[in-house]
Formats: sequence, C-alpha cells, structure tokens
Amino acid sequence: MKTALILTTTLLMSASAFANPELAEKKGCLACHAVDAKRIGPNFKEIAAKYATDKKAVAVLAAKVRKGGGGAWGSIPMPANPQVTEAESKQLVEWILATK
Repeated sequence: MKTALILTTTLLMSASAFANPELAEKKGCLACHAVDAKRIGPNFKEIAAKYATDKKAVAVLAAKVRKGGGGAWGSIPMPANPQVTEAESKQLVEWILATK
C-alpha cells in the first residue's frame, strides 16, 4: 500500500516529464514554433537559451502561453491560447526550457 502511494505521488508530481511534441501539436504550438527552426515565432531552442538563467521563466512564459504577449521576439505578437490549461502551459514551458 505504501509503495503504491509513493508511486502514485511520484507520477503525479512528474507530470511535466510527459509534456512532449505531441502535446505541443495538440495545443497548436507547432503552428508557429518548431524545436530548432524559425517559423512565425522563435524556436524552442532559442527560447530555452534566452530564459536559461531566469528563475521566473516558467511562471512568466506559462502565463504568456495562455494570455498571449508581444515585444520579446519582434513585432509579431503571440496570440492568447485559452484552450491550454494552466497545468498544460506549465508542462509545455518546462519541456521547452529543457530543450537543448
């Protein structure tokens, strides 16, 4: 019983490990972004490099995913993505920031 509880807790806490290209595709991220190629928006490797030392990056970028934003990468604004939940936005940002 104790082992099952620990395993369940570990799986729930590591949900960000499951964010991947499939979630990015499902939520529409790949319409404007790619892992390592320029599209409408910056690629994920550029984002990871820019925010590598920013301790607030997950919170800031997760909010930007959901609410949209502009000015950080040029003149084209990022539209809001209300279809992405708060938990999903954090998962996606953690995955993006881990991109090397």
